[in-house]
Amino acid sequence: MDIHGFLKTHQLPSTYADTAQKWFIPLCERLVKHQESAGDSSKAPLVVGINGCQGSGKSTLTDFISAYLTSIYSKKVVCLSIDDFYLDKSQRNALSIKVHPLLATRGVPGTHNMPLALDTFKQLKGSDQVALPRFNKAIDNPFPVNQWPVISAPPDIIILEGWCVGVTPQNAADMKQPINSLEENQDPLGIWRSFVNTELSNDYQSLFDQIDYRVMLKAPSFECVYRWRLEQEHKLAVATQGASTGVMSDEQVAQFIQNYQRLTEHALKTLPTKCDTVYSLDETRTITGEEVK
Repeated sequence: MDIHGFLKTHQLPSTYADTAQKWFIPLCERLVKHQESAGDSSKAPLVVGINGCQGSGKSTLTDFISAYLTSIYSKKVVCLSIDDFYLDKSQRNALSIKVHPLLATRGVPGTHNMPLALDTFKQLKGSDQVALPRFNKAIDNPFPVNQWPVISAPPDIIILEGWCVGVTPQNAADMKQPINSLEENQDPLGIWRSFVNTELSNDYQSLFDQIDYRVMLKAPSFECVYRWRLEQEHKLAVATQGASTGVMSDEQVAQFIQNYQRLTEHALKTLPTKCDTVYSLDETRTITGEEVK
């Protein structure tokens, strides 16, 4: 594997090579053992779920695992994000009118096309040729279907990453009180958060139940999310050279992340015990420890 090429492509500091050597290559080796332990007679791919709050490094870790397993072990790896299955603007606008105005904003359970997600996973486990959905955040809409990448052979490993991947619904009692100004001012009756929680309890769990190996990049707290998410938005602005109307200002990012706070904090409390590998991060996203089951 060309680690220097990987660092350059992803605009990563040289220290990422040390992180990969210490933490992520051993993870890759564990995944290979899990995948191969099923035996040659099993054609079902190993499904890996990667959870982490916004900006925690999920996408980069996903790409590293894919690059490593492809180059070192010749594995066929499919990478998907829960973000790839966002509903388009018109569908979310319809939800905002029918259910609650906050559902116009992508992100929370209920704003994804879950039938598409479940069908994609079904195809990946039973078909040779599968189109992989992709979402264009710069314009806040999916890419046209004819621009989706197509795989032509069954994968050995499927990686699904996302901020809510693997998260379970909250108890009704935990949702009564607003936890931030967005909920207090825009969802005082709890209609939005109740809808989100109900959606999370349905098809999302059917998707997450297919995960064979769970990984978490665990932030020290939700307070880090704003700074990390801001970095992502600034990178998007550079990548699109200001041509995108979907890039948010710093103030919009601060408002935007409040949509995610409730379930992110819920995940930080409940998910670590359910994961096979948990990486604890500090405020600079440096891994400070690892728990492996």
